[in-house]
Amino acid sequence: MVKRLGFAVPGDLNTATGGYAYDRRMIAELRKLGWDVDIIDLSSEFPRPGNGAREAAFAKLKAVPQGTPLVIDGLAFGVMASEATRLALGRKLIALVHHPLALETGLRPEEAMTFQIMERTALSAAGSTVTTSHTTARILMSDYGVPERRLIVAPPGADEAVPARGSGGTDPLALLAVGALVPRKGYDVLIAALATLRDLPWRLTIAGDRTRDPATAQRLEADIARVDLSHRITLAGAVTDEKLDALYDGADLFVLPSRYEGYGMGFAAAIARGLPVIGTDAGAIPEAVPADAGILVPPDNVSALAAALRRLITDAGERGRLAAAARTAAAQLPTWADSAVLFSRALEKTR
Repeated sequence: MVKRLGFAVPGDLNTATGGYAYDRRMIAELRKLGWDVDIIDLSSEFPRPGNGAREAAFAKLKAVPQGTPLVIDGLAFGVMASEATRLALGRKLIALVHHPLALETGLRPEEAMTFQIMERTALSAAGSTVTTSHTTARILMSDYGVPERRLIVAPPGADEAVPARGSGGTDPLALLAVGALVPRKGYDVLIAALATLRDLPWRLTIAGDRTRDPATAQRLEADIARVDLSHRITLAGAVTDEKLDALYDGADLFVLPSRYEGYGMGFAAAIARGLPVIGTDAGAIPEAVPADAGILVPPDNVSALAAALRRLITDAGERGRLAAAARTAAAQLPTWADSAVLFSRALEKTR
């Protein structure tokens, strides 16, 4: 019997972020499990939609037949406080929360509070909530009132990958950071740390969408120019999957000083390729990075980040030990098929 499913995303499903990548892969795996998935394109104006975008989105969602499970990505669902209750009538409503909207870096306190209130109200109407990490699940229970019985953790999967070959052992060391150029990723902290390591042989490639937050991208370019590191740092922008695979393969070290992650797909991708990792202990990053496979420092701590970078850039033996642990951990990462089974259970059990 065909199992129908509506899967609503805020804008273009091919947008180059971890959240959209999760949605794409989950949709593909659910189809393999027998779900007939109807992708519903909501406005890219979310999570700050105008009245027209909000009304159009609600009309699309309301058109989903009653009794059909309806998954709504949290980037839109989190601001549907008034719509969620109406949508839940006669429908199996599933919220997909990558990380709570209020935890995005750079929000004004009053805006963060508004997001939290709206998302808490919307989540109360969901029959089930799927999230990508146990850390986020705990936050949803403690701060958003989501009952544990309605929560399912379906972490991002990892594709099987051969260990990265690296730069070949020649100077300079290849550092890689992956993630959209938004304040939450902490690239300003990374540039400040690298500015203190001019004496070391390194080069950095940042692969991430530069259009999500043009002001942040401009500030980052200005920061790089100000410390005279333009010749050592490449802003590659959003790249194809093939190009990203090549970047991971040619890297010696993955580094991303995020201020918060609901999971951290870039970290998991680095672990899958056996790369040593430097990150922060914010959010769910410790779930993605085993303690013996990387160094995690406090967010927004330039000196701690610089010390971790100096340690791994100068100590090939330490990099090797972390890489070996990452290769061991890679074998334990969930597959996308594993995670899709968990996601499918949420669809089946939703009231």
